[in-house]
This record gives sequence, C-alpha cells and structure tokens, in this order.
Amino acid sequence: MRKSRAKNRQVIPDPKFKNELVSKFVNNLMVDGKKSLAYSIFYGAIEIVEQRTNEDGVEVFKTALNNVVPAVEVKSRRVGGATFQVPTEVKPKRKEGLGIRWMIRYAKSRNGKSMREKLAAEIMAAAKGEGGAVKKKEDTHRMAEANKAFSHFRF
Repeated sequence: MRKSRAKNRQVIPDPKFKNELVSKFVNNLMVDGKKSLAYSIFYGAIEIVEQRTNEDGVEVFKTALNNVVPAVEVKSRRVGGATFQVPTEVKPKRKEGLGIRWMIRYAKSRNGKSMREKLAAEIMAAAKGEGGAVKKKEDTHRMAEANKAFSHFRF
C-alpha cells in the first residue's frame, strides 16, 4: 500500500433533527455548494412524508434507507485474461453512501413537479420496499447471487 488510508471525517449533525445521517444525505443532495437549498428540499420532502403517512418523517427516512442499502456487490477482477464479476461484501460506510446516492439518483429521475415531491415519493416508496432505489439493490444482489461461483477469486 503506497498511500495512507483516508481519515474518516466527522459529520456535523443537521440543525433541525440533530441527525448525522440526515446531514450526510443533504451533503449528497447539495449541488454547486448550495447547502441551504439542499436542506430546504430535504425538510420539505420530510414534511410531505409526514403529511401523507401520519408517521415521523425521519423514522420513515431511516426505514427507507435501510431498505436501500446493499449487503453484497460485484467487483470486476481480471484472472488470466478473463474478467470475472466477483461478489464481495459491502463495508458499512460504503453501504450507507451507496444507499444515499441511489435514493437521490432515482428521486431525480422520477417524473413529478418539484424535487421535494420527487424525493418524498422515493422515500415513501423505499420505506414500503418499492421504488427505483430498492430495485437497484435487488438487481445488485441478484447479480452477486448469479456470480457466486466466482467468489473464490476474492480480493
């Protein structure tokens, strides 16, 4: 190993819910350094979720994120001229990051009015175990299952 590992940075909890996970999500949602806009989109989405489900919005968000995080993924590995898709377990930090990115990507690709409504719809769908981000997780797991035969090529 040539370089030292990157240090894990401390994330400051968000101002409203005092939650680090919310803060990480907002940091990923942010575009062009517009953090206050990202916060207003997220808080607006949580309000919409609370109105439609009559439950605590942050709890629904946590449930949704837990339904999206993958347990295994496939990584490409070259062995003797052939490239194999090798299933590997996902580290906890990466799980969280992947889940957050997938939720934001599929919220953006939804067709709706505003980003608040799209994000709220994706959060509610993911909490129920449906939606694009959950489908992405299931596809990833299916791919890993299909390539289980190559798991002896682990890194």
